Amino acid sequence: MITWILLVSLVCVSTQDRNGQDKGVLHHNSHNQTMINSDWRSPLVGEDDPSHRQKRHNNEVAVTPDQTVSYLPVDCASIQSITNQNSPQTVQGQKLPNSNHVFPQERWFVVGSRATFCCVVPEGQTVIDMYLVKKPAEDEYETGGGGGYARKNITRISNQIYALTVDLSWPSVNSCTDVKCKSDTKEYGTCAYIGYPPSVRDLRCETQDLQSVKCRWETQRGELLRYTNLAVYLLGSKCEGGTKRECSKSVQWDAGERNWTLTARNNFGVVEITDKADLTQRVHMFAPREVTVSSINARNVSLKWRWEVPQYSKLNITCQIHLTDGRTKNRVLQSGVGLHFVVLKGLIPHWDYTVKVRCGTAQHFYKWSDWSNGVNFRTNSDVPDALDVWMQRKDRQTEITWKRLQPNQTHGQIIDYEVTWAKTSQREPQSKTKVPHPEHSIILSLDVSEEYVVTVTARNRNGSSSPSKIAISSFSQDQTSVNIRKINGVNGGFRLSWSPSLKASCGYIVDWCPASGNCSVEWMKVHSNDTHAHITSKNFKDGHRYMMSIYACTSGAPVLLERRQGYVREKEPEGLFKNLRLKQQNTDVVISWDPIALREQSAFILGYILYCSNARGVITVRTDKPEATSLTATNLEITPYSFTVKAVTALGESSSTTIDATLNSLTDNLVGAVIISLITTFSLLSLVTFLCYRHWACIKNTVYPPIPKPVLAGTWLMSPDELQVAPYAQTELDNLDIPELHCKAALTLDGFVRQDDGPLVFSQTPKGYYNQPLKKYTPPLLIMPPTVMSSQLPPSTFKAVFPNPLYNLLAQAEEHQPDSGPEHQEDTPSLEICSEYQPQSQVETFSLNTTEEDRDSPISCVTTYIVLPHPSAE
Repeated sequence: MITWILLVSLVCVSTQDRNGQDKGVLHHNSHNQTMINSDWRSPLVGEDDPSHRQKRHNNEVAVTPDQTVSYLPVDCASIQSITNQNSPQTVQGQKLPNSNHVFPQERWFVVGSRATFCCVVPEGQTVIDMYLVKKPAEDEYETGGGGGYARKNITRISNQIYALTVDLSWPSVNSCTDVKCKSDTKEYGTCAYIGYPPSVRDLRCETQDLQSVKCRWETQRGELLRYTNLAVYLLGSKCEGGTKRECSKSVQWDAGERNWTLTARNNFGVVEITDKADLTQRVHMFAPREVTVSSINARNVSLKWRWEVPQYSKLNITCQIHLTDGRTKNRVLQSGVGLHFVVLKGLIPHWDYTVKVRCGTAQHFYKWSDWSNGVNFRTNSDVPDALDVWMQRKDRQTEITWKRLQPNQTHGQIIDYEVTWAKTSQREPQSKTKVPHPEHSIILSLDVSEEYVVTVTARNRNGSSSPSKIAISSFSQDQTSVNIRKINGVNGGFRLSWSPSLKASCGYIVDWCPASGNCSVEWMKVHSNDTHAHITSKNFKDGHRYMMSIYACTSGAPVLLERRQGYVREKEPEGLFKNLRLKQQNTDVVISWDPIALREQSAFILGYILYCSNARGVITVRTDKPEATSLTATNLEITPYSFTVKAVTALGESSSTTIDATLNSLTDNLVGAVIISLITTFSLLSLVTFLCYRHWACIKNTVYPPIPKPVLAGTWLMSPDELQVAPYAQTELDNLDIPELHCKAALTLDGFVRQDDGPLVFSQTPKGYYNQPLKKYTPPLLIMPPTVMSSQLPPSTFKAVFPNPLYNLLAQAEEHQPDSGPEHQEDTPSLEICSEYQPQSQVETFSLNTTEEDRDSPISCVTTYIVLPHPSAE
């Protein structure tokens, strides 16, 4: 029965070969693909087509009814027949190799097909396992357990033949996939190639030289096998290097659409794709050649290039020039017939550039050509750009500052800057000074009551820049009373907004700098239509307070409108409280600290809080005044306390500073106050005593100068004993120039003493010498002649004036009796007595007729030194 089946199969195969029909090929309409059937069950395989189209015969072999599998590969069926007949057989003159045990051998299978493999083992062996070998690169595909694939579909055909049917849902990687058959004594195998037919798609044809067509395509998946015998044909002509996904072919240049067909084939199938296009609208130009730069100036250059294809000179071309300076990129479009020359304008002087060009057709633009090679060049130098100038008030001085020119603004090496200024109210010669590079500011001492115009220019070897002017208002016009508002930072900067001002004829200026320390001001200019700005700076730091000012730009001096202050990001303050002090006042305690400098405030201080803690609890004292420097806790207990001070900010409470103290009782305070008062008083008295002791002589002479006693000498002032000795002995008194008291009676006129012979003068000491002491200190008595009795004295009294050089006292005579002569008469004696001191007004003097020399000796008359003799003395 089996023999008849094999004969029928051979007849069918012969018929297919004679008809020359490929019954083993399946054609798919999608993408014009032709795929080879992979269900290999024919007894023979032939490749008799000279065009390398593979024919695969799909013949089915029936087995005996007692077998469980209906279809087997023809190799397995032939081997089974030979085994049953128990004699060697050949098929079409070919002897089956006894060395092969797994069939089919090295066949090609399309991914997604189902294949059956059979294993023939020698008699006496039993197949215990059949599987496809799993490889490391195939882990992404579905596999069976134990390193193999689809073990569960193993079927026993006979005692020596086993079959494995498997769905091939994964491709082989780099090489074929091994199929293993493992018996109880030995292992056998074969190799199967599993893959895809060509996956070409998206065919696109174009022309570059206007003489040939060039087509490109994409592949849907990579070729996993190294050797798939891929072949590509364009319009029936084979393309060399088809794996590069492009192919060219010379064609006749004409207008109109046509189909451009690409055929791709490999061992798994054939695919055809088509593109319909008019090549006159598919011109992909070559890149420009030999790009050069000429006629280089400070701000423009000429750019030229050459076309490789002469026919381009007849096309309407659009070119794109890519110009870069290392920081910015510019692209310029130029169009023209056969365009090959452009002039680049608006360049930066003394600046390096790189330029390249690409072009495309303008009428039917298809795509840009590749970029040409880049060309480097540098423009010529020029004068610098105008400076951006601003000002800043510092005390009563004005700082003029300007932004440093960027490298693309200097147009050459800057040498220096020239600053000139003059009053706007006077037409006087301008003051001028030079500022060396790289300095960019100068402080001017201007008249604060005048308005000035300041001009700044930059200079390089090509000359000076255009002048930049700024008007400086007088201090009286400076609006320093503008309120300052707080602002919070946003995204590393500040977002400002302000009310529009009619004064802003040329926009607004916003400047900013740190609020403390020496600041370097920064600024930006805002258009007059805008009333908001977002300011950022690389110099911004967290925890630093910044002052921002908004000015209106006018035709004259800028006008200050508003001010802000804030932090980009606030930070928790640390170490704020310096020199923390405690002072007890009865049961109150005052905690004070030094004022906190602005540079130490890393956040806005909203107030302060004091914690007074002891064993019984905590007392809290708060203040909302950021400028406070003390806090007072009242009614505290006489116990140990810990006083902790913190600053309150938007971030919470700052780090604390603590001071510990034990409060003193009121009695202790009183005793301490008394002791301190006593010590202070004693110290002051000691100091005064010491100073008085050191300067006692000066103090005595100033407060209570010594009063010298007048010394009167003469016979009328001597004692009787001295008077008796005087005429007979030569003593020291004889050699002294003793002053004498001369009194002469004056006529009384209208109650006053009339002086006839001159003033009464008491000469105390010799001329030029005063306070000469006498030998005896007993006041001398005035001795009158014995004939003169007290009863004989005239009843009337008198006053006389005696000039005294020390006391400046006066004696005034009230009444005076006429003088009877040069000598006293016993019957009519006359005596003038100095009765008392009188003021120096209404001074009258009298004299006694003595020697002429004695009239020049002044003396003060002191009544205590003139004693009249008692009548009993006679």
